[in-house]
Amino acid sequence: MESQEKFGAVHIVLLGLTAAFLAALFVAARQDRTAAPAGDYTVTVGRAVPQEELVPEKEPLDINSATAEELEELMGIGPVLAQAIVEYRAAHGPFSSVDELLEVSGIGEGKLDGIRADVTVGEGEEG
Repeated sequence: MESQEKFGAVHIVLLGLTAAFLAALFVAARQDRTAAPAGDYTVTVGRAVPQEELVPEKEPLDINSATAEELEELMGIGPVLAQAIVEYRAAHGPFSSVDELLEVSGIGEGKLDGIRADVTVGEGEEG
C-alpha cells in the first residue's frame, strides 16, 4: 500500500499566504519610486559651519627656513624638488622673493602658481 499525502487545510493556508506575498511583491516592484512624497516637508540643519572651520587656514611656509621635509608637504613638491630648493638656497643664499623659486631647476610658472599662496620669504615680506 502506498502512502498518499492529502492536500489539507494547512497546505491551503500556506498556498494562500505565498500567493498574497507574491502579489504584494509584484505591486511593490511596479510602484514608481522616483516620485516625490506627497505633501510639503522641511529639512532643518543644526547650524551652518563656516569654511574656516572646515579647512583651517595654514600659515605660509617660509622657503628660507623650511626643511626639505616641510617643503615636501607643498602640493606638487616631491623629495627631489624639495632637496633642489634646499640646495639652491644653500648655494645662492636666502630667497629674496617667492618668484626666485623659478631659478630652481624643476620649478616653472605653473608649479610656482600652484604653491604661491602657500609660501613666503619670511615674516612681513611679500612673495
